[in-house]
Amino acid sequence: MAVTFELLGRDGAARRGRLTTPHGAIETPAFMPVGTLGAVKGMTPTELEAAGAEVLLANLYHLTLRPGIETIEAVGGLHAFTGWRRPILTDSGGFQVWSLAHRRRVDEEGVTFQSHLDGARVRFTPASVVEAQERLGVDVAMVLDECPPWPIEEAEAALSLERTLAWARRASDARRRPEATALFGIAQGSCYRRLRERAAAELARLPFDGFAIGGVSVGEPEAERRQAVEWTAPALPEQRPRYLMGVGTPDDLLHAVRAGVDLFDCVLPARNGRHGLLYTRTGLVKIRNAAHRDDPRPLDPACGCPVCARVSRAFLHHLARSGELSAAVFGTLHNLRFFLDFMAEIRKAIESCRLGGATVFGVVGSADANRYETTDAPAR
Repeated sequence: MAVTFELLGRDGAARRGRLTTPHGAIETPAFMPVGTLGAVKGMTPTELEAAGAEVLLANLYHLTLRPGIETIEAVGGLHAFTGWRRPILTDSGGFQVWSLAHRRRVDEEGVTFQSHLDGARVRFTPASVVEAQERLGVDVAMVLDECPPWPIEEAEAALSLERTLAWARRASDARRRPEATALFGIAQGSCYRRLRERAAAELARLPFDGFAIGGVSVGEPEAERRQAVEWTAPALPEQRPRYLMGVGTPDDLLHAVRAGVDLFDCVLPARNGRHGLLYTRTGLVKIRNAAHRDDPRPLDPACGCPVCARVSRAFLHHLARSGELSAAVFGTLHNLRFFLDFMAEIRKAIESCRLGGATVFGVVGSADANRYETTDAPAR
């Protein structure tokens, strides 16, 4: 097997684990920074490693368009191409089925995209996305799925789920390098409990190395999103890693960990960092606000990142208001360190069996106490 997963401890439904891959181990629960094209905007591999990142997420759809699978394969695979030596997970393009709805056509055999770069036709099938990810040499590959929009009627969501399950079976049959690249199935079903539980049950019959909860954070209300997680996570196989795709507020992360989820990704910390929305242990700081113009304090005195160690809020405010490129770099570096430290604290809390009633960085994980809500930048 390309990966092994070991459960090291529990605190209620929360799990402390270790996912071992050909390029190293991932301590779970873990947050995966999003490097769509193989890199987090403004960050070097060395900086990501220093921040505590153990795994990077890249996107097959975007890498297929540029530079192309053949180019990356010729260089020696995605690790050699990017210089990232730790584990890599690639999304299959299922999210683009939702986000690029005006540029794609879905049929029973797969999905045809019109490239957003030059209009060229790009065809994805369950087998072709597995083959492409194996050629990239990634540690974890995702199956092709249909990510339905919100709102959606249950009957339509059921038809979409059946297509995703059929694609999952074809993807499982298409594997050629299971010893090098793990394959995760994706449970869809929108916000309908019957569909979510059916998805989990059907996927569990297939020999996947892990399982993901997809189709959330696509516009549905928070209560429905959290219910979908609560229904799906415990229905997935106990001895395999569970991955919640594209959800990333600190409160949502803590809520999902308590529901039994192990892996997370979201563009939120990097995107918000580029927009001057910075996470601290006392809440979200909008660094462009005039209140920070003369503030000599560090952004977060308890943070160990290079930004908080050397730079004042006043300087960050100055850079952000001036449109200086380094403002986005500093914001991204700090936010990623916050999220990675946040997950490390969650792991410690599980190990000491104090996660159930505890806060982590002041986060309680409930919708009525979210100190990090913002509408300034989208979550994905």
